[in-house]
Amino acid sequence: MVRLPPTGSFFGFGQSADIEITLDGAETRKTADIKSEDGKKERHLLYYDGETVSGKINISLRKAGKLEHHGVKVEFIGQIELYYDRGNHHEFTSLVKELARPGELTHNTVYTFEFPNVEKPFESYTGSNVRLRYFLKVTIVRRISDIVKELELVVHTLSSYPDMNNPIKMEVGIEDCLHIEFEYNKSKYHLKDVIVGKIYFLLVRIKIKHMEIAIIKRETTGSGPHTFTENETIAKYEIMDGAPVRGESIPIRVFLAGYDLAPTMRDINKKFSVRYYLNLVLMDEEDRRYFKQQEITLWRKGEKSRKSQTASPHMPSHLVSAETGFPQGAAQNGPPSMPPDSGQLPTNSVTNIEDTPAPIEGMTREEGDGEGEKEGGPESD
Repeated sequence: MVRLPPTGSFFGFGQSADIEITLDGAETRKTADIKSEDGKKERHLLYYDGETVSGKINISLRKAGKLEHHGVKVEFIGQIELYYDRGNHHEFTSLVKELARPGELTHNTVYTFEFPNVEKPFESYTGSNVRLRYFLKVTIVRRISDIVKELELVVHTLSSYPDMNNPIKMEVGIEDCLHIEFEYNKSKYHLKDVIVGKIYFLLVRIKIKHMEIAIIKRETTGSGPHTFTENETIAKYEIMDGAPVRGESIPIRVFLAGYDLAPTMRDINKKFSVRYYLNLVLMDEEDRRYFKQQEITLWRKGEKSRKSQTASPHMPSHLVSAETGFPQGAAQNGPPSMPPDSGQLPTNSVTNIEDTPAPIEGMTREEGDGEGEKEGGPESD
């Protein structure tokens, strides 16, 4: 049972009724954590795309007498809130059930409601500049001030990728100074996966003292001149300390399960995107940094009992490949194509290849480590 605390009227007369929402199956349904706007974690009931949302609404009068109203309704709402545009909430799902016609409430009343097979196309998300949320909203419509209660729900989108998952393999370097080959075992990882890879030094003529790899989350909101990009370093690992020699191979192993990650989200309702990058950084003895970013796709792995749900006709649109038009969980000859590589370095070759050697790309020296770059392709959808 989920209980919502009462709140007072804006006009100071005190609220004349309390609303309690009980969702069916709440005792056995799973819960999930999600961040609130102030950054604190909250735990709410977990739903998936296509599941029915139903329950009971108990309206309790605070004092004897009657409560006049102009109707009672419950809404299921999915909306996107852009923090820089607080006055406008962009609703992508809005369902309404009328519970009572205008009249009077003279005693405590219980209403039942059901929203069958509700389409929930996107994952719940709270970021730096945007929030995507689902909630139930109960309204007792009154002449002066409505009595309103909201109940948050968490939605997870499930995906399934084919067994074929191309590795990322590329040679990068600085002409006549440094040639390295890096390889990651896959281009798509589920949220509890392990990133396995290696760095192989083909040519070393500069004095490298340090190498690290970082996972960067890039959140892009808005469009055109109103585009905002926020970069967050999720994790950073030192993978080498000291000067490498030609022929040396450095292993990479990064466990994702310990981090608060959401799936990759591309052009959600044309409002925002969330993408992830592996950022390889080398530092020489003069503290100059050389970096290369590579985008990876993160996805939420469905449980075995929910395999049939991933075949739902309500396939989330952000899990559809822009290049092929197929859902990324659909059977096809190989996984969906990756979008173009980031713009920090020249990208004249295909980044996701299996056995074909890639041309050597220039590894650019920058003042920073590439985490704050906003130009180029990563945020363009």
